[in-house]
Amino acid sequence: MTKWEYLTAPVLVHATKQILDNFGQDGWELVQIVPGPNPENLVAYFKRPVA
Repeated sequence: MTKWEYLTAPVLVHATKQILDNFGQDGWELVQIVPGPNPENLVAYFKRPVA
C-alpha cells in the first residue's frame, strides 16, 4: 500500500501557476485549493508518495 506525506501551503493569487508548477517539479500533487484568510491568498493541499 502506498504511504503518503502531505503539505499545506499558502498560494498567492497573482503567481498561482508558477507556485503550483514549482511544487509539481518537487513531486507534489495538488489535492485541493481553498480560499485563504484574505482575497489575495489561497491555501493549497498537496500529497506525494513517501520515498
